[in-house]
Amino acid sequence: MVGVQLKHHPRFGWRTGIGALLVLAVMSTAACAAPQPEVVIDSPPTDSSRQWAEETIETMTPAQKVGQLFITHAYGRTADSTADEDVTNNRSTHGVDSAAELVAKYHLGGVIYFGWANNIADPEQIAGLSNGLQEAAMGDTGVPLFISTDQEHGAVVRIGPPVTQFPGNLALGASQDPSLATDSAVVISQELRAMGLNQNWAPVADVNVNPQNPVIGVRSFGADPAKAAEFTAAAVAGYQNEPGPMAASAKHFPGHGDTDVDSHTALPVITHDEKEWWELDAPPFVAAVDAGVDMIMSAHIRFPALDDTGTPATLSHPILTGLLREQLGYDGVIVTDSLSMEGVRQDHTDSQVPVEALKAGADLLLMPPDIDLAVSAVMEAVESGDLTAERIDESVLRVLELKHRRGLVGEQGVDLTTVSQTVGIGDHHAVAERVAAASVTAIRSDGDVLPLTDDKPVLVTGSGNETVGALAEAITTHGHTSTAQAAGDDPDPQKRREVTDAARKAGAVVVVTRNVAAHPAQAELVDELVATGTPVVVLSVAAPYDVNRLSAATVLATYSDIPVSLKAAAAVMCGQAEATGRLPVDVPVVDTPDDVLYPIGHGIP
Repeated sequence: MVGVQLKHHPRFGWRTGIGALLVLAVMSTAACAAPQPEVVIDSPPTDSSRQWAEETIETMTPAQKVGQLFITHAYGRTADSTADEDVTNNRSTHGVDSAAELVAKYHLGGVIYFGWANNIADPEQIAGLSNGLQEAAMGDTGVPLFISTDQEHGAVVRIGPPVTQFPGNLALGASQDPSLATDSAVVISQELRAMGLNQNWAPVADVNVNPQNPVIGVRSFGADPAKAAEFTAAAVAGYQNEPGPMAASAKHFPGHGDTDVDSHTALPVITHDEKEWWELDAPPFVAAVDAGVDMIMSAHIRFPALDDTGTPATLSHPILTGLLREQLGYDGVIVTDSLSMEGVRQDHTDSQVPVEALKAGADLLLMPPDIDLAVSAVMEAVESGDLTAERIDESVLRVLELKHRRGLVGEQGVDLTTVSQTVGIGDHHAVAERVAAASVTAIRSDGDVLPLTDDKPVLVTGSGNETVGALAEAITTHGHTSTAQAAGDDPDPQKRREVTDAARKAGAVVVVTRNVAAHPAQAELVDELVATGTPVVVLSVAAPYDVNRLSAATVLATYSDIPVSLKAAAAVMCGQAEATGRLPVDVPVVDTPDDVLYPIGHGIP
């Protein structure tokens, strides 16, 4: 295989069986399309990591062991926050006053950061919070915490500027260059580590083959299983092998890419048969296993071909143990998706879920809705024999070993005075600019429209006030006169009339669209703008499926609406750069979705 070096791993071994052969065949076919630089894969854990884990577990009480299996959120910008709102939220959610008390009371294995939990203000504050939490953990069990967040970038990003912002996975897939996934992950890792985080819930390894998918979409590297596998392995290498390494987590096993249901609110069903699973869903996870990924996150989905009982994958022994552990040979840490999501709570109580997840083969339990209930349920299951002490020790050893291998043991916290020397520096922004420039895709192009001429004003309109304003500003930097007049996600007839009236006075119109299938008024706006006779350029800033509902003759895609992506699109529109990106997904015909309008790899130079 060109691009990613797959090595025999002492902990994983070689895969066997027809499924593995199918995976390797699919991956090899795509990999031969374009040579890529070799990615050196992470080495196996050292004996010292295992030795430390075994020595440490001998000193731990049963409650401390169980606590290591939980990661949850806490409120506050500091570990000991006394702000009224933080104290109130911590008491009502967890029964404690502060994050530090939460860590000590339940001997937590980790903490996850969110903006809505008031954890995120600026890089120095985040670093201080991380230091305070680690101090609380070391004062309790002497075992450092996993400190994590969902910093996928693109559609899911928890920490905004000045942290360097990247376009996201689908944009990376459009770039056709897996080395950019490695480079991006290196930067993300370095900046998170500078703020005291040591674990990222990324990369997404789902293969997005369903245009109606409401929860994955642009979070995926694309719809080609082999290419998604190559990008997944490249991202894992960037997170785990480069300076400032951190634990990566491939998600959401066994594959959340072909669903039109959001597992945050319901329980999706994947209808692939076993052969389709090996061909479509498995390759990125197999690649992640071969790359030595530290964690794999389960999905709250039903997958009848893999478990005919209909049990959600997070609670399924045939899926987590039979398939992931035994068939794929994975012996790293298995973590659940958030146990607060409705997808895992429909048929099980909140006290049953953590116990059943551990029985299925999970090691880490993420964000139970009631931490006290969940911890008590696991403790009671051990006392009753429903869970054995050996089963708990098995997971705790994996968790401890990984913490040692990632260098958490013995760390003295991060230096708040040097955070700015890593976060948001010029070299990091340059990597994001490379990704954005490589991702811009010309899906449809009328040669008479682009490049925009600088002798006529450009009207920028469409979805998103900030997006429209930033794009107009980016176009202006290339010497054009541009005006921003946002229309919103669902422009009503009056708003569309206002925009079309303005368009008749402009030399060209640039329309921003996102998720036109859910917001058809955007397509009506494009139709009415085309009817004015003013040249129209559409910029799709989310998944590229918009193009199949649009009448404009020129349509570009960036897969992202962050400033760096808008600047890259403006450079293409103004003739300062070429659109080198290629579609990472098939765009189907609207009325006959089995027919492909624009295939994977399509793009107009």
